Amino acid sequence: QVQLVESGGGTVQDGGSLRLSCAASGINFSLYAMHWYQQAPGKQRELVAAISSGGTTNYADSVEGRFSISRDNAKKTVYLQMNSLKPEDTAVYYCNARWGKYGYWGQGTQVTVSS
Repeated sequence: QVQLVESGGGTVQDGGSLRLSCAASGINFSLYAMHWYQQAPGKQRELVAAISSGGTTNYADSVEGRFSISRDNAKKTVYLQMNSLKPEDTAVYYCNARWGKYGYWGQGTQVTVSS
């Protein structure tokens, strides 16, 4: 059974920081590209950061320079370090694992940035 379990969300003030974690089980984690998506109320789910199996990273323009994605294959965990948070970063953040035709989602974790 595949599980992706996010943690680390919460409420933080404008300019604050949070670190999200996503722990995977049931997959050969090192093979998978890992992604973080955000979904704000009334909006579509959007990709904010990605890290390939080889460690190459990509970011949405809106978070470039503020967010950092990393992975620990030994712990089967992907992280999203979020700095200089803004109210517009408020959303549910979802972890996604993808390898070929296989793709899995976590249940999401709420991040709220107050002004």
